Amino acid sequence: MFSTSRRVRLGDVTPKGRLRLDATARYLQDIANDDAVDGNYPDIHGWVVRRTEMWVYQFPTYMTDIALTTWCGGYGSHWAERRTHIVSPDGAHIETAALWVHVNMQTLKPEPLPEGFIPLIAESSGGRKVRSNFVVGKSLPAITEHDPAVSDWQLRFADMDAVGHMNNAAYWIAAEEYLSKHNTLRAPLHVVVEHHHAIEPGNTVSIVTQQLEERVIVRHVLENGVVAAVTQLVSLA
Repeated sequence: MFSTSRRVRLGDVTPKGRLRLDATARYLQDIANDDAVDGNYPDIHGWVVRRTEMWVYQFPTYMTDIALTTWCGGYGSHWAERRTHIVSPDGAHIETAALWVHVNMQTLKPEPLPEGFIPLIAESSGGRKVRSNFVVGKSLPAITEHDPAVSDWQLRFADMDAVGHMNNAAYWIAAEEYLSKHNTLRAPLHVVVEHHHAIEPGNTVSIVTQQLEERVIVRHVLENGVVAAVTQLVSLA
């Protein structure tokens, strides 16, 4: 396990002072990198996120000091799951699970876990095996059903990362845009973002939102109709 702490700053919160989901996703990236460096993991940069889940029981707020603890929750042949526990003295509580796939940085194609990796995570993972399949994408209605709301999504240079595509934290902004217009959906809630296809500079992206019976589906859709990412929001109340 690896633990750290940080303070929720002005650039991480909504106008009402609640920690945003995209800022939380950045926190997860940061602690993952810090853990990999501290643990001297092999090939610390050769990983991309396939899926991230957040169980938000209470959001941290502006200037709150939060404690973060992360560990490997399981692994497969080409991937590993990273669990992160976020709490604060005033009751904030978020649990997360992110599935990271080991890739060749030149081709971005999956590769087996690097040599020497499994012994480093054996104790925390307990040898637990996890699957890499999508948990949302297989059960979705057609993109034209349920009276979808469609809007343009403006790509920004600042959304791109060192790998050359849109950083995974930027996908969570679409969920925040939805929450900003629907104040009845708040913690406790479960949010999942699944990455199906990279968004790259020059792409034209639309956001397609569907209100289903017990969940909201938000999709990033490319100009050729390919779904780049699927976000699901579910109230836990």
